[in-house]
Amino acid sequence: MAKKILIVDDDQNICDYLSDILTEAGYVTVTAGDGDAAMKAIEQENPDLITLDIEMPGVSGPMFNRKLTKKGTDKAIPIIVITGHPGFKYAIPNAVAEFDKPFEPKDVLFKVQSTLGK
Repeated sequence: MAKKILIVDDDQNICDYLSDILTEAGYVTVTAGDGDAAMKAIEQENPDLITLDIEMPGVSGPMFNRKLTKKGTDKAIPIIVITGHPGFKYAIPNAVAEFDKPFEPKDVLFKVQSTLGK
């Protein structure tokens, strides 16, 4: 069964781009435009990994991560930060990797594969 990845970013172009890359590599993807939608997606979709933007309207990446930490879910789901704000990319201390936008698709895919396997 294919692993499921939740892509959390308020930029629909980034969501679509990541979804294309990851789907082509054999993963199932779900997208969310902010932290609130991402929390709902976690409950409904049970993803194996999350790619997370830092700055989003409403619930930001760090606020989303705090909610996950309170629920205890942060230890179960690896997070890869992908952000356009390089100074904030380490704002998620439990992230398995951090990438700046624009990112190299092969680098993100390599990290996803090394974290989840195929």
